[in-house]
Amino acid sequence: MTKASNKARARRAPGKDAIALLKADHRQVSEWFAQYAKARTGDRKLDLATRICNALTIHMRIEEEIFYPAFLEATEDADLHHEAEIEHDGAKKLIAAIEASGPDDGYFDAKVKVLSEMIKHHVKEEEQPGGMFAEARKSDMDLAALGQALAARKAELAGEIGDVPPGARKGSHGLHVSIGAS
Repeated sequence: MTKASNKARARRAPGKDAIALLKADHRQVSEWFAQYAKARTGDRKLDLATRICNALTIHMRIEEEIFYPAFLEATEDADLHHEAEIEHDGAKKLIAAIEASGPDDGYFDAKVKVLSEMIKHHVKEEEQPGGMFAEARKSDMDLAALGQALAARKAELAGEIGDVPPGARKGSHGLHVSIGAS
């Protein structure tokens, strides 16, 4: 399949293609990181950190469960795939540290800042020319169908996180907010 046929399929399918959905997630989290940098109260920082951590957790799950395996199968580019997986591992560890603390922790702001920097790097790697998204567009991946699968799984995971009462997640200090809330 060509890049043009991927785009044509994406136009026919309801919703976003896989790359558009993943990029929209990137933009949303970037916006929340920017808001966090300007936040002054502990409650606002906790709310934004919660949104960021939950959104990234869901985003990484849908990439790892659906997008990355399809990418690896279609492109056989193990280097890009493995690098993305390793970057996710680092982000997961920092997310766990953020979720296990709160704004009263003297390192909370630093943890969120470092997570922001890690995610900016990861997004750049995925979105740059020659990156995972560009290579996916050049492949025969059905990005429209993948977009639908990603959206369905994202909604399912958001429902699961939204159904967990505050403090019930391991290491949590009430870090639960529905994804997409502003």
